[in-house]
Amino acid sequence: MTLKPAFKRMVDEEYKAAAKLVDFKNKPGEVVNQVNEWVKKETNGLIDSVVSPGDFTELTLLVLANALYFKGAWVKKFDVSRTRYNDFYPPSGQAPVQVPFMTSNEDQFISTYEGFKVLRLDYEQGGDLNRSFSMCFFLPDERDGLCGLMERACSKPEFLNCHVPYKKVPVGQFRIPKFKILSKFDDLDERLDHLGVPLGCLSEVVEDEPISLSKIIHKAFVEVNEEGTEAAAVTVMHRYGACPRSSSLPKYVNFVADHPFMFVIREKVTGVVLFVGQVLNPQDR
Repeated sequence: MTLKPAFKRMVDEEYKAAAKLVDFKNKPGEVVNQVNEWVKKETNGLIDSVVSPGDFTELTLLVLANALYFKGAWVKKFDVSRTRYNDFYPPSGQAPVQVPFMTSNEDQFISTYEGFKVLRLDYEQGGDLNRSFSMCFFLPDERDGLCGLMERACSKPEFLNCHVPYKKVPVGQFRIPKFKILSKFDDLDERLDHLGVPLGCLSEVVEDEPISLSKIIHKAFVEVNEEGTEAAAVTVMHRYGACPRSSSLPKYVNFVADHPFMFVIREKVTGVVLFVGQVLNPQDR
């Protein structure tokens, strides 16, 4: 199988990626090791493997893999000595669990809307002065309100950008749980198909007969603590409108993330989303 020159050029020049010829039929174990070693390097060791020997067969023709690593320190770090254990209420009426919560008396970027609040925590500026990153926490008012909030977020492409806070407000009660998440989906292709998202045809990728994606594997890691956030994600593929205004705010705004919430790590200038996820129970890994 031969890659089309135009695709090879785009991979090399625009995406700064690499294409490599491997032997799926006779050396599947060697290919697995090569992919996993690349993943480990590109995610700074946070994700050490994403594929196993059973993922490749003699019918496998092409593997597309991408990796993302992010590590950011908060502009305003949390005081570790003030971190305290408090109740967090998991979904479905489960008993509350004790988890460490970070807190601060600093004014925060918070907006309130009908049914939910949004908190924005900024990361320190990195070496690229044209890029700036932040993490947003979308907290439903009701303890069981996350599903409804996520449905609203998924129904409108502009939802995330339209609800990012840009004004600091004094806080009353303010607590965010520390959490660490490692998730993997071996059947992302089936999930996308269920949502009506077709797996792309790769006719513009190879010179030979057209091929299409048959399997997508995704793995992600996110950790949030007093210092900041460290996150990584890997995906392996076989193969604005008008924005609502924030509600008027009281003198002090409470933001207590003691029940399931959604989070987003995004680049502030372009609005590009790097990571999006949900925390149902900070004790789960």
